[in-house]
Amino acid sequence: MSGDNTTASNQMDATQIAKKFEVEVTRLGKIPVWQSSIFFILSFLGVLLGVFYIFGFTFRGQVLIQVQYYWLFIGLFSACVFIAMPARKKDRAKLPWYDMIIAAGILGICLYFTYNATDMQTAGWKNIPLAVVTWLVMMESGRRGGGLPYLIVLVLLGLYPLLADKLPGAMYGIPYDFKSIMDAGVFRDEGMMGITTKIVAEIILGFLVFAGVLLASGAGDFFIKLANALLGGVRGGPAKVSVIGSAFFGSLSGSVFSNVVGTGAITIPTMKRVGYPAHYAGAIEACASTGGVIMPPVMGAIAFVMAVTISVDYSLIMVAAIIPSVLYYFGLIMQVDAYAAKVGMKGLPKDELPRARDVLKEGWPYLTVLIFLVWGLLVMRWEYLAPWYASVLMIVLSFWRRETWMTPKRLYATFRQVGELITQTSAVILPIAFVVSALIITGVTGSLTSSLVKMGGGNIYLVLLLGIFACYIMGMAGLSIVAYIFLSVTLAPAIIKLGGLNVLAVHLLIVYYAMLSGITPPVAAAAFLGGAIAGAPPMKTSFKAMQLGIVIYFIPLFFVFQPAMVLQGDLTPLLYVLPTCILGIALIAAGAEGYLIFVGRVPAWARVPMVIAGFLLSLPTLLWSVIGLTAAALMVLIVWMINKKQPAVAG
Repeated sequence: MSGDNTTASNQMDATQIAKKFEVEVTRLGKIPVWQSSIFFILSFLGVLLGVFYIFGFTFRGQVLIQVQYYWLFIGLFSACVFIAMPARKKDRAKLPWYDMIIAAGILGICLYFTYNATDMQTAGWKNIPLAVVTWLVMMESGRRGGGLPYLIVLVLLGLYPLLADKLPGAMYGIPYDFKSIMDAGVFRDEGMMGITTKIVAEIILGFLVFAGVLLASGAGDFFIKLANALLGGVRGGPAKVSVIGSAFFGSLSGSVFSNVVGTGAITIPTMKRVGYPAHYAGAIEACASTGGVIMPPVMGAIAFVMAVTISVDYSLIMVAAIIPSVLYYFGLIMQVDAYAAKVGMKGLPKDELPRARDVLKEGWPYLTVLIFLVWGLLVMRWEYLAPWYASVLMIVLSFWRRETWMTPKRLYATFRQVGELITQTSAVILPIAFVVSALIITGVTGSLTSSLVKMGGGNIYLVLLLGIFACYIMGMAGLSIVAYIFLSVTLAPAIIKLGGLNVLAVHLLIVYYAMLSGITPPVAAAAFLGGAIAGAPPMKTSFKAMQLGIVIYFIPLFFVFQPAMVLQGDLTPLLYVLPTCILGIALIAAGAEGYLIFVGRVPAWARVPMVIAGFLLSLPTLLWSVIGLTAAALMVLIVWMINKKQPAVAG
């Protein structure tokens, strides 16, 4: 089969699978054009207003004040939620009359609030009946964006102040009546006029525009082709393509689930074709997609939330995430390669692979734009302006090739892609304002922090263990952002105070563990989706994903106790910590998969000891590294001697 035919076949598979397993569902391609055009106009106006406000442009000498801009943004994109995202599965191909009424209603209410924005800011203007309607709309928006479990969390935590004085221990707080909750949640800085709207409407907006422009221009296909050209021909090539391709794609899309569908629709069938079991292929894609959200330069929305929460530049978080994310993907690649070596797997035939020179010749604009973005963030310190400039550059460079010209049709598709990304993000993040408001006005965060320390008996390791468990439980429903916001004001202060730990490292730890539920049973939503695409049992896929993603379970503990791994403080320890960590991860991968590269098969009895030796070797302290190095050397020697007597598959 020729390379062109294979690509066409995979693209056909991708289209079919994407339709069958659509995750972030919009109905824009199925409803009448005049209805989808309303979505386009509203989302386009929202982005235009964002440019107007963020760049400080004036109209007749007037600038938008923050409250005005926030209400216009909320109104436009909340209306888009009800146009694009159906309430029920059976409404995926139509736009019901009630969704049109809700969209028009929330837009009208927000325009009314915009008209009164000055009085709202200076004289405490409020309208509680309309605030209640706004709250109801936000709750339904959250349900459509995050599902029923998300809605339950929003309602329970958002209305928690009603019972704050009746709850025991750590949950005791200052009570508020329903009217006061609505006032704080809708009109005050603690709620919708504060951090959550700022995250979407100011901080993350440019990156969502950039992601939409890049993906609509074909960047996802380019990175898959590039990974295929570089790695497709080596043993286990398609799995390595999945890992690398998903790392890039996930970094751009910022969504685990769209990443699984977007790249998995192509990579999973190919992995199965070269010999990977279905559950293995699904698990590889789930792990690779999960890591994409913590992969610089773009990362996911949670990274921007973190930047605002701890008041640091996003570029600092981007740099801090480099080593942990690379180590995670290194561990994944090592296991993928070990399995391929163990079973004698080969890569794809050369005639099915694109040539790297041809791929780079066609796709150099994408690499140029990514380099420009990193340069803008790290060197020029443009922060939230950098993705806007990068988006313009991408549009300009699209004219390099006739196939990627930004024709009116392609521009329309690009802006619709941008609108969908912003709408889906707004549906999930904007309702969090009511959770944040409830936590702040009741003063419960301080008591929760004290209770965590007390429950852990003042022991930093026990407090960390409790915190990790809390991250996992809150992340089970796919609520990683909510989990981070909640734990950043409860768990983080307790850990930092008790252990004197680095602030950035502690907050990154919460981010990592809040994401674990995507590949960890019993929920493991990303693994279940990968298994569904692969046609594999969901639980079997999720347990394999746990094995493949093993690095993500312990790497946060390493960088929280050794901040040099997130490039904080004294970097001298990296001279010994990084090499031993790399060797340790290689041994952990070998023990988990049962094959040590260049040595051979690892006997069943030796796999757990090898994982333990690798873990000790990875610990970020000199003493444990020496102990681990001794244990690792002993295990490698034993395995080598066994395989010398009984040769293994060539590695």
